[in-house]
Amino acid sequence: MSSELQRMIKERRLTRIRADIELILKEMREAEVDLDEAKDSLVRKRFKWATIQGYYSMFHAARALVYRKGFREKSHHALLVALRNLLIGELGVVHVGDFEDAMRLREEADYGLTFSEAGATETVEAAERFFRKAREVLGAVAQGVGRGPD
Repeated sequence: MSSELQRMIKERRLTRIRADIELILKEMREAEVDLDEAKDSLVRKRFKWATIQGYYSMFHAARALVYRKGFREKSHHALLVALRNLLIGELGVVHVGDFEDAMRLREEADYGLTFSEAGATETVEAAERFFRKAREVLGAVAQGVGRGPD
């Protein structure tokens, strides 16, 4: 266990929970809704919202994955730490990196009012890949979520 993960647990920014299938499915459904809305915002050239919604799709899918591992986060940074330490083997470096990039782009769009078509497109595409990978990692737990037309 990394020192960063240990610190998050000690500070109670990551807490142990019992894995709950209903909670996992709720997060995956929300991830799917946010992804659909991000795609719609991108088409409508609402780049700030596409960036924010794309990130939140990834956020909810990441929560589902962390819940399956028996943890709950108390911050966006704690969620990133959990992904890096608990799920890097299942997700891979690329997906964790995509999450971190989307988190940064969302913060810039939300707090700095700095966003672009390229950043929005990058975030929405990463969110789609992340959603598919999360559904794959969750396997039977997420069966039926996001099985509509792509």
